[in-house]
Amino acid sequence: MTAFHYMKILRLTALCVLSSLICHLEGGERPNIIFLFADDQNFSSVGIYGNPEVETPHMDQLGRDGLIFDNHYNTTAICMASRANVFTGMYEYKTGTNFSHGHMKGDIWEKSYPKLLREAGYLTAFAGKFGLEVENPDGTKDMPAEDFDFWGGAPGQSDYRTAHNESMAAYAEDYPHSTLSYGAFGRDVIRKSVDAGKPFCLSISFKAPHRPTTPDPQFDDVYRGKTFTKPANYGREHGEHLAPQSRLGRQYPRFEEWHYDDEYDRVMATYYQQIYAIDVALGMIREEVEKQGLGEDTVIIYTSDNGFFCGAHGYGSKVLPYEESARVPLMILDPRSASAGRGARTRALTANIDFAPTMLELAGLEVPANMDGSSLLPLLEDPSRSIREQLAFINVFGPYPTRCLSVLTQDHKYIYWWYGDDNMAPTEELFHLAEDPLELTNLASSPEAGERLAEMRQRYDQELLKWKNEAVPHHGYPRYVTLFDRNLPHAEKSFPGKKKN
Repeated sequence: MTAFHYMKILRLTALCVLSSLICHLEGGERPNIIFLFADDQNFSSVGIYGNPEVETPHMDQLGRDGLIFDNHYNTTAICMASRANVFTGMYEYKTGTNFSHGHMKGDIWEKSYPKLLREAGYLTAFAGKFGLEVENPDGTKDMPAEDFDFWGGAPGQSDYRTAHNESMAAYAEDYPHSTLSYGAFGRDVIRKSVDAGKPFCLSISFKAPHRPTTPDPQFDDVYRGKTFTKPANYGREHGEHLAPQSRLGRQYPRFEEWHYDDEYDRVMATYYQQIYAIDVALGMIREEVEKQGLGEDTVIIYTSDNGFFCGAHGYGSKVLPYEESARVPLMILDPRSASAGRGARTRALTANIDFAPTMLELAGLEVPANMDGSSLLPLLEDPSRSIREQLAFINVFGPYPTRCLSVLTQDHKYIYWWYGDDNMAPTEELFHLAEDPLELTNLASSPEAGERLAEMRQRYDQELLKWKNEAVPHHGYPRYVTLFDRNLPHAEKSFPGKKKN
């Protein structure tokens, strides 16, 4: 064979491989992706997470059909920052996005999963609470509706009244409460995408069960008159061992303000009723997927932007780095994966920064180097695997004493509360989550835990170093490198409101 013929064969082979790849991508073998995002739903609100008192049949079925994640966390447990994490696959100090800090810069948004999937040929859709704005080159800010093929997004906190969400107003007559309107939106996107013959990425961000508590009245009977078992770490008596800094935010008074202390059953019935409506909307969407014959070609991801204390440790709301606030349900169904249909569970440590890499890999795209997360697809094939050794948990929202950095492993959590004054000193917390998932014992001062404390301090320092090297220069994020430095004397830390000697 001559060199000419050999090179010709190589070129033909390359063309055949390229042609096969193009046919694979354009022939519908890239899966459709549905990403469903609740707001303030904690992990104990779903039946398959061990609560027999709740009605979540469609969430439970999704878990049984797919993979249930038992150690899934939001790297920042508040809606604006968490949504930025999800869109970009990055930690907050790299998105530069959170309340009291600022909205997302346009160059960061350009590398978000909706932008990248649309550029790759996906039809993209978004409905619900967008949670942030994108800064334009001229300095103005708005939601990037033009970056989606189908738009049902709402500014700010959105509204439970469908008619008050301008982009969803067409659904108001049939679905006056917004939760089911998003289910209807999802059905329409699926139908229109089938008609267009293109793969789709549908992202729905429910307002529920976020306050103000406004459940859909058609489901009033679901929990009427029900009583609920309080968790073993419920109440003020199970928060006395926690850092005093944690009691200086809104979470502490909301235990009483929101009536977890004296009307627990009523408050929880309302909370669970709002989640029940999401469950119905999930059922609407899954029914349409099957109706359109897409059951084997559609990946469904269900999770929440953060958890909710619901009285645990005597707290309400979220934000703080404890389990009820940071850990959330996650169920993923990829019908093509080895885990599908087995009701399998994984203990792997996963995070909201993993969603963007996962969706990009599903679409056959390269994951940008700027993303901090890892694809979850290896876990769908082998739930016994691990994708990381540690994870950072960030809070830079709220009063300065409550701002902190934490590091988690599969079994342990270390929290450094940097703030100190005349009444309190900087505080360390160490929890053995594998043995103490309710965080009832702080091991930081235990001699027996000295070796583990040293290890977790080292891991913490590694995460702070990443912050130092990678944080955006804007919106005040560099200052936390000093505030969160556990080796720097408190007297050398400067922050707004600090008393001068």
